[in-house]
Amino acid sequence: MVLDLVLIALAIALYPLPLMALILVVSSPRGVWKGLAFLLAWLGCLVAVIAIVLALTGGQPPAPRSPPSVIALAVKLAIGVWLVLYGVRRYRRRQARAAARGAASEPPSPPSRMDVGSPWAAAGLAVLIQPWGMVAAGATTVIQADASHATTYLALFGFCLLASSGLLAAELYMVFAPEAAQARLLRMRRWMEGHKDEAIVFVCLLLGLWLTGQSIYQLTG
Repeated sequence: MVLDLVLIALAIALYPLPLMALILVVSSPRGVWKGLAFLLAWLGCLVAVIAIVLALTGGQPPAPRSPPSVIALAVKLAIGVWLVLYGVRRYRRRQARAAARGAASEPPSPPSRMDVGSPWAAAGLAVLIQPWGMVAAGATTVIQADASHATTYLALFGFCLLASSGLLAAELYMVFAPEAAQARLLRMRRWMEGHKDEAIVFVCLLLGLWLTGQSIYQLTG
């Protein structure tokens, strides 16, 4: 379970869209407070998913080969296949855009800041931009958690922390060095804008293949 949680958390942390959105949020007026709302909503989603799964399982993992265990593996397999297909589709779209861009004029530059209006709007954005497919993969892994062991809670805490590490770093940077942070984060976002498709394809394919292979092995082994 721990290895799966680490890999899923790394995939969530490397998925570029949430960090790109947070950078725009924290660069807006009163951005630190809006960034905090974004971060709390993001963490709240992860904690809520974990709490719901533990409530449904009673904190006890299902027995191997039992119907709940098989269903969880089947769902994980479906998520893995979906991530692979999404990664392939994203790669093909990127290739098509690159070919079209070769015959077109220079595309407009991405926005350098965004005013989401209020901390509540920032929180809503965090919920919407959550990579829910990867979070769902984490939920199917949490089904195997045994709440009677303290190490389980440590692993779940580490999952939330690792999955949110990039967002936490950006928010703390804005808190302690707002002017320097804003300039550097916006530069980083401009770089990410040009490489986000590669990152999404890499993360989705890698995690999708891992989940698919592991699920098939456990279902047939």
